Amino acid sequence: MAKNHRSDRTSADPVFRLSPGAVLDRLASGPSRASRITHTEHLPPREGRHAVWPDRIRSEVIAAVQTAGIEHPWAHQARAAEHALDGDSVVVATGTASGKSLAYLVPVLSTLLDGSEAPNGRGATALYLAPTKALAADQCRSVKELSQPLGNSLRPAVYDGDTPFEEREWVRQYANYVLTNPDMLHRGILPSHPRWSSFLRSLKYVVIDECHTYRGVFGSHVAQVLRRLRRLCARYGASPVFLLASATAAEPSVAARRLTGLPVVEVADDASPRGELVFALWEPPLTEMQGEKGAPVRRTATAETADLLTDLAVQGVRTVAFVRSRRGAELISVIAQERLTEVDRSLARRVAAYRGGYLPEERRALEQALHSGELLGLAATTALELGIDVSGLDAVLIAGYPGTRASLWQQAGRAGRSGQGALAILVARDDPLDTFLVHHPEALFDQPVESTVLDPDNPYVLAPHLCAAAAELPLTDEDLDLFGPACEELLPQLEAAKLLRRRTKAWHWTRRERAADLTDIRGGGGRPIQVVEAGTGRLLGTVDEGAAHSTVHEGAVHLHQGRTYLVRSLDLQDSAALVEQASPSYSTVARDTTAISVLETDIEVPWGDGRLCYGSVEVTNQVVSFLRRRLITGEVLGETKLDLPPRTLRTRAVWWTVTEDQLDAARINPEILGGALHAAEHASIGMLPLFATCDRWDIGGVSIPLHPDTLLPTVFVYDGHPGGAGFAERAFHTARAWLTATRQAIASCECEAGCPSCIQSPKCGNGNDPLHKRGAVRLLTVLLRGAPEEPPAAPSAATPGAPPGAPPGEEPSREPVRQESARHEPARQQPARHEPARQEPARQESAPQESARHEPARQESARHEPARQESARHEPARQESARQEPVPQESVPHEPTPQQPARHQPPRQEPAPQEPAPHEPTPQQPARHQPPRQEPAPQEPAPQEPALREPAPQDPLAP
Repeated sequence: MAKNHRSDRTSADPVFRLSPGAVLDRLASGPSRASRITHTEHLPPREGRHAVWPDRIRSEVIAAVQTAGIEHPWAHQARAAEHALDGDSVVVATGTASGKSLAYLVPVLSTLLDGSEAPNGRGATALYLAPTKALAADQCRSVKELSQPLGNSLRPAVYDGDTPFEEREWVRQYANYVLTNPDMLHRGILPSHPRWSSFLRSLKYVVIDECHTYRGVFGSHVAQVLRRLRRLCARYGASPVFLLASATAAEPSVAARRLTGLPVVEVADDASPRGELVFALWEPPLTEMQGEKGAPVRRTATAETADLLTDLAVQGVRTVAFVRSRRGAELISVIAQERLTEVDRSLARRVAAYRGGYLPEERRALEQALHSGELLGLAATTALELGIDVSGLDAVLIAGYPGTRASLWQQAGRAGRSGQGALAILVARDDPLDTFLVHHPEALFDQPVESTVLDPDNPYVLAPHLCAAAAELPLTDEDLDLFGPACEELLPQLEAAKLLRRRTKAWHWTRRERAADLTDIRGGGGRPIQVVEAGTGRLLGTVDEGAAHSTVHEGAVHLHQGRTYLVRSLDLQDSAALVEQASPSYSTVARDTTAISVLETDIEVPWGDGRLCYGSVEVTNQVVSFLRRRLITGEVLGETKLDLPPRTLRTRAVWWTVTEDQLDAARINPEILGGALHAAEHASIGMLPLFATCDRWDIGGVSIPLHPDTLLPTVFVYDGHPGGAGFAERAFHTARAWLTATRQAIASCECEAGCPSCIQSPKCGNGNDPLHKRGAVRLLTVLLRGAPEEPPAAPSAATPGAPPGAPPGEEPSREPVRQESARHEPARQQPARHEPARQEPARQESAPQESARHEPARQESARHEPARQESARHEPARQESARQEPVPQESVPHEPTPQQPARHQPPRQEPAPQEPAPHEPTPQQPARHQPPRQEPAPQEPAPQEPALREPAPQDPLAP
């Protein structure tokens, strides 16, 4: 819980006397390091504004708060408490460490104290929801400390998957403040509501902490879980007030209303004080190594962050390093420990890793060590990004842009949480977005944080919750308004699938199995894969089913608490991966293939001669191989083929096409067309998180020189979740700015022919072949000339991914529930019209696309015979997002600090001229353009090979 006063630091702490700027100067000492800082932003201290608590707050509660050292509330805390007591649902959207926890706790504790005087001792109850178990456990500890003077009147208890069964009955019967997570509410509490009747009947408040994390598919699921909760509360005669805490975000009241379905008052004027924050942008240097196609290679963000963490630990600076992947957290911890051992063996024991997938007792021990100050350095995934109280941190390292400005500020705000000055460093990965940001700091510091995107009406989300609601209480016509307008279309489909049955005036659940098991609200689906040590049978941890193909495949390197294992086998039927301890000198990165077909075009707008479209698509993905990469340097040592089953996804996408005339204007001949499209696709996916509230791992992409559905060269970018998550729709709305930034990122890169900082990806399933940097710049330049100022509004993302009137799945009503879209069998794909020899699909993630129609792989065209052409693609959809690394069954939050003070900015790199170098011939066939819509020769294409894309962010060395 954030405090309203400074925490004491021991005077013996030598680093505390140093300013954040002085700590940064020490890190940057030396000629090679100083040049790595591309920009430094200084956020000055801010004074706080006090107020008084509302007079309706119980005096005992105010006394308990004062005993904790908080004499007066900040103005925003008092205002939020007033709204809560008035019965208004309220969202507190202020900066990190601004005391949001106290803003909702004080009215809750006062009301619970009133309720303790009821005859049964539980006249009022409150439910607290956190996106992670770690945050709920931390809040429970804080509440117990704060309420200790209140005696037994307040009885807080955690109820989650780690709660022993013998304690659960006590929680149901006697606890008046229950702390849990949306997963447990969905699977445990709501389906068993009769056992919770006394608690629900007295429910006065529902606290939703870190509510900005509930976005995308996960947020849409949580929104429906909350509607089910409201429905059951009404059944028991309760109408709880919702109290939400959010990071600073655009339109927090709008997002909160979409999440809860209720009007919500907004409190966003942050009155808390803040210490000085020095925020540096750090770009690792180029190495002497060469990557694919001879491209220059930068030192990895993983290795650079490990060095910085080591240096800070030696100086006694308490630091958390945020990493995008579980493996990255483990690697940074191992590297830092090895280097600290050379300096002082005792320091090595004070650095550890923290990530999802650990066993409960391991997580609790790490949280306690961090809270007590025993740990000096921690390499953590975003599982620690939430508001866990780790006051006393001096610095935060962020290994790679976390995907959103909101998450960036949330992570940076973890240091200096008790009011002291803090240092934050963003270490850029070798990819287009990070490179762009460290050279364009205004994109971080001069732009507002993003709005939260969620869509509760997504039929793939809504359908299983209608079934779960019917299993809890029969659904009536009066309930339809609560769950949204899409109910009327879905209920007949669920009835036809024999999941629901209408009797008299209500729909009933008809199956024996639990309806709540139809969906995983985290969006992954499937049973977690258990990671088991082969020799002993010991359970090491778990991996989400959706990420198993790319993280625990046979031959994968698996890290667990500093120990390295090799995966001996992956059994998908038994949901188990057998591993054995080993010491390989490499890490592994999965590569996959992707194919895509257009199911329905909802909207299409002209961009000059080209078209920008938005609609429904079907994506097929398959992990086909993995790379072995040398630790630290990232050098590729070899590639091994895999034989894993494909996975199919029906979702939403934005795509753009270009015509023959536009290709002529851009001087793009057939030999470089595939490389230009592929390069533009790689860079555009890397840049989209700057415009949509997503992580690059939430989206996927495909580029094809001749797509059978559009009959034109086409680039697709799609949402990586069934039914869509709103990211592609956002890309459609901001297409002009998005593609302009993409072009600028490519053109301004200093490399000659492409590198990971602009158009290459280490996870490209095609091995980054073909890519053509200058062709991509020319192509985007011509495309943007015809772009309208603003595209017309796209239809709601709630539109199902299936044709109108058709059920979203193979078996009409059942598929949306199972979250698997039925496969739309594409027609045999005709030969591509502009296909360079050996053109392969851009590195996107898709299973071997079987339909000839979107797979130019090995396609033979009468005019240009592209050997083994595959659609370009990358970034796997539906894979574990590094930016959102949950502790077992949890997700991640972020809280930005909105202030943007003075900055010291080094000279900025100018983008390359609009029209790059003149047309270059390629060593392949001579330039040649086929006329638009020319029918390919009636030759039957060979079996289409899967288009390649990038796997999920499991590898820390990946940019």
